[in-house]
Amino acid sequence: MPALIILLLVVLLPVVWVIVQYNWLVSLRNYISESWSNVDTELKRRYDLIPNLVATVKGYAAHEREVLERVTQLRALCVANNGSPGEQAKDEVQLVDALKQLLVVVENYPQLKADQHFLKLQQELITTENRIQAARRFYNGNVRDYRNKCETFPSNLVAQMFGFQPHEFFSVPPSVREVPDVEFGQ
Repeated sequence: MPALIILLLVVLLPVVWVIVQYNWLVSLRNYISESWSNVDTELKRRYDLIPNLVATVKGYAAHEREVLERVTQLRALCVANNGSPGEQAKDEVQLVDALKQLLVVVENYPQLKADQHFLKLQQELITTENRIQAARRFYNGNVRDYRNKCETFPSNLVAQMFGFQPHEFFSVPPSVREVPDVEFGQ
């Protein structure tokens, strides 16, 4: 009888351990999917703000057509990109650079910088950028935990056995960090 119990423990414990590791990897993979959905939602929010921002700037800075068209083209490219986080990050970095260039153009137009509609859009963009960065950090944290689980021994054996593939980090700098100071009456 004791030999049978020992045999069951020797066979049963590894099977239970594999099941626990597998379920943990599945949970981590699902957290990654959920957190990517949050990033995607915030990116779409940014995409929705850009046409209004471009239209407002266009009203004041019509001769800055090249910058405005670049932002519009890159927005369309980002909206259409449903690839991996790494592929999307490449397009997002270009969009962020174009948005930064657009905001530099705004500096040359004091009336635009004082326009209440523009200021509201700029504040919404800043809020959205903060939300994107928070969602990105959450996503990257989940990717880190998943990769650690897939790459550390002995759980990496279960990950390899069941074909768990690594996920990519998502790294994009914010386009706007803070609200610029606007001085009236000078």
